[in-house]
This record gives sequence, structure tokens and C-alpha cells, in this order.
Amino acid sequence: MRVHLGSDHAGLELKDHLTTWLVDHDHEVVDHGPFVYDAVDDYPVFCLRAGEGVAADRAEGLDSLGVVIGGSGNGEQMAANKVTGVRCALVWSEETAVLAREHNDANVVSVGGRMHSVEEMTRFVEVFLATPFSQDERHVRRIGQLTTYDETRELPPLPESALRGTVEGRPEQDGNA
Repeated sequence: MRVHLGSDHAGLELKDHLTTWLVDHDHEVVDHGPFVYDAVDDYPVFCLRAGEGVAADRAEGLDSLGVVIGGSGNGEQMAANKVTGVRCALVWSEETAVLAREHNDANVVSVGGRMHSVEEMTRFVEVFLATPFSQDERHVRRIGQLTTYDETRELPPLPESALRGTVEGRPEQDGNA
């Protein structure tokens, strides 16, 4: 499988470690940087490119995933999620890595290089790469809603149960606002 990598200075050590680990486990690595330590680098520069690489590969029918890494992983996740077609999940445990794939069909994972040991983060990535999407109808439906919104910017319709207690689809005011 092709794996796109991007990080910032706080994730550089893990990215370099993962590059070797991925190659040793028969993955094709596309490293979008950074390539040298720069304490003031900007994570969007590298994480957007990793996301674009995953999205382009998937648009061509290729089976690729991505990993973005920073200090906390939060900003890197936000950057990757700006790329149309990317669903990036922040993971902090094996369970969140599994659920990101099984339930959300995440195609990019974000990890915090200052939050866990290199061994833990490597395991999160390993679990993420090995876990397939469940194809469960409810998860397919939910991802479809996200994809439609991404393409059209139209909100999905509210379910009938959410309309009870509303006035024209808006929550009723109790007068205490």
C-alpha cells in the first residue's frame, strides 16, 4: 500500500521512524516533508500535500492512506481535512485507530508526536493501516452525508424525530434566552 506522510518539526522524528518502519513492512512511502528540523515550520505546507496525495491516489482507484504528525496532531488533522476527499482522524489509542477505519473509513490518520512514545504511535499507525472499513450500511450512509455536504455545502435533512419541538425546523425558544 502507498502511504503519504507529512508532519511538522514536532513530528519529524516519528515521520523518519515511520518511513523506515513502513518500507520494512512492504509499504510504498511518499514523504511530503519536512526533511530537516526547523522549529518554526508550518504544518499546513506538509499536511495539505500529504492529503492531496491520498486524494489524488484514491481518485485514480489506488489503495493509499496517509499519516500526518505534529505535536498534538490537532492542527495536522485540521489541515488534512481541508482537502476534498480526505477524512482524517486524530488517534490516541489502538481503539480510536480501529474505529477511524471501521466506522469512518478514514483515509488519513493524525498522531501527536509529543503525546505518546514512538512505539505507541507506530502501533496506532500499524492498526490503522491494517483495519478495513466495515461497509456497514449506517456508516456508508453517514459518510455519504459528509461527502454530499463537501460537494454541495447543503446540509442533510433533519430526521423527523429532530423536528418535534421546533418551529419551522428551528428549536423553540423558551423565553429565557
